[in-house]
Amino acid sequence: MSGAPRIAAVFATHNRAPRLRELLASLRAQTIPVDEFEVIVVDDASGDETQQILEEAAGADGLRVRSLRLDPGRGPAAARNAGWRAARAPIVAFTDDDCIASPGWLAGVLDAASAAPDSVLQGRTDPRPDELHEHGPFSRTLRVHELGPYYQTCNVAYPRELLERVGGFDEDTFTVPGGEDADLAWRAQAAGAGTAFVPDAQVYHAVSRLGPLGKLRVAWRWSETVRIFARHQELRRSVLVHRVFWKRTHYLLFRVIVAALLPQRLRLLRWWLAYPYIAHFRARGRIEGGGILLAPYYLAHDLVEVAAMVRGSARYRTLVL
Repeated sequence: MSGAPRIAAVFATHNRAPRLRELLASLRAQTIPVDEFEVIVVDDASGDETQQILEEAAGADGLRVRSLRLDPGRGPAAARNAGWRAARAPIVAFTDDDCIASPGWLAGVLDAASAAPDSVLQGRTDPRPDELHEHGPFSRTLRVHELGPYYQTCNVAYPRELLERVGGFDEDTFTVPGGEDADLAWRAQAAGAGTAFVPDAQVYHAVSRLGPLGKLRVAWRWSETVRIFARHQELRRSVLVHRVFWKRTHYLLFRVIVAALLPQRLRLLRWWLAYPYIAHFRARGRIEGGGILLAPYYLAHDLVEVAAMVRGSARYRTLVL
């Protein structure tokens, strides 16, 4: 296996040893020959059995696995940079350590790279079918069924030359998780890169049970997302509702807050403002689970998210709610 690989699978990992085993197993099952790709794993200061798993994987089944360790940890942006810079292949496919790859993942990326050179390639992502029973109002997973706008690193690929041209992830700015993947993709487009969605290059994202408080803690961390809207006005125009609100639910909640501040005599106007947010609870309870009885929790979750946006707006001097 002395020939240069055609593509590199690169990902960072931190204290997810069981997930890491499953991801490596899915990479062994790729439809392209193992001598045509390399696997670069960056251990971002894990304290579990990650290193043991990587040592075992390095010589297993002929898979080209190389691991790097950052200690102390430096966050996902720095870890991914270390990974792609250590790779030899001309195409770099990123995923995350809470994902597994479909057998045709790398083959799909290679086909798309031939058809759309110098492009950011985003693959399809769905929840893991074997973990769908964990899905509920207090879980977290990811679905990506169309191009952009965030270009999540759970399933995105770049030509190495393009990564070199734009300098990779901005690890100096994005020292903690939150928007570093979107920032890279939008900088690449500003540098002239194309984009393409690749449905055949599929990965499956874990369905993680967070619990009520865990879900709120995740909502509070979204403050960091404001940075990408401050930096990329194109993203702001394409994503934000009325150029201000991160999500439609935030806009509907804002209407409720306005309604609450109006005088009682304006009952019809207050009801007109508040009704869409109240009505959405039924659909949300059906989609996320828990039904209408979880409306108070949904309200609390949205308030925490909006508060996180306010905090981010103050920190990065750009209004996003």
